[in-house]
Amino acid sequence: MTPKVMARPSIMGVVNVTPDSFSDGGQFLSVQAAVDHGLRLLDEGADRLDIGGESTRPGAEPLSAQAEMDRVLPVIEALRQSTACPISIDTLKAKVARAAVRAGATIWNDVTALRGSEDAASVAAELGVPVVLMHMQGEPGTMQVAPHYEDVVTEVCAFLSERAAVAMSAGVAREAISLDPGIGFGKNLAHNLTLLAHLDQIMALGFPVLLGVSRKRFVQALDPTATEPTDRLGGSLAAAFAGARAGVDVIRVHDVRETVQALKVWQAIEAARS
Repeated sequence: MTPKVMARPSIMGVVNVTPDSFSDGGQFLSVQAAVDHGLRLLDEGADRLDIGGESTRPGAEPLSAQAEMDRVLPVIEALRQSTACPISIDTLKAKVARAAVRAGATIWNDVTALRGSEDAASVAAELGVPVVLMHMQGEPGTMQVAPHYEDVVTEVCAFLSERAAVAMSAGVAREAISLDPGIGFGKNLAHNLTLLAHLDQIMALGFPVLLGVSRKRFVQALDPTATEPTDRLGGSLAAAFAGARAGVDVIRVHDVRETVQALKVWQAIEAARS
């Protein structure tokens, strides 16, 4: 009997066009550098790209919509000329999302779950593209200042359900909505580990789930030697396996080649069990 191959999550490669992102800030500031990096990630096995122009790391300073658009729109336009792959715009601003979709983006990834602009939900409905709703306690500037939950899984699920309902009431199609538990966004180590251990409860909400665990600081909390984001590959892969095992639909990563290879081995092992 031929072993059944487990489906692996779709891989979203990260392209940060920022000077201050926690992991790769300043590496891809020029349009050509960002485009080359995006195309390289596709060659390494990424299924889609996530383009961001404003850092949402802890303590990050807000950026104007115009400055953000100046960073991301030329990159999206150039990538769209070179590839037909899905391109996500990582922004909390409806104005930027609208311009990015005009430039060729096909997904809106919003860390505020459509709370960043008063008209965000209606704009998402107007654009008609898939939207990712992420949980974040607080805002980037303050989210890691003593985050607190009575029951992190229950509270994150309730928030995501409520934001999905708001989106749908504004006209966003249910099938266009994905959810992200927001690992590292307003959460301490225990909160992050608890969410990763109970992803099945987020999956049970009935929406596709995107998981972003790549190079996150919780890895350093477990391994103090991992002081640089690039030192956290092993921990990132371990967390990615937790997502794959739970059945998440998308894993957002910086290290595409290594993640794709690791998941191929995981698939082969799972297939050998059958």
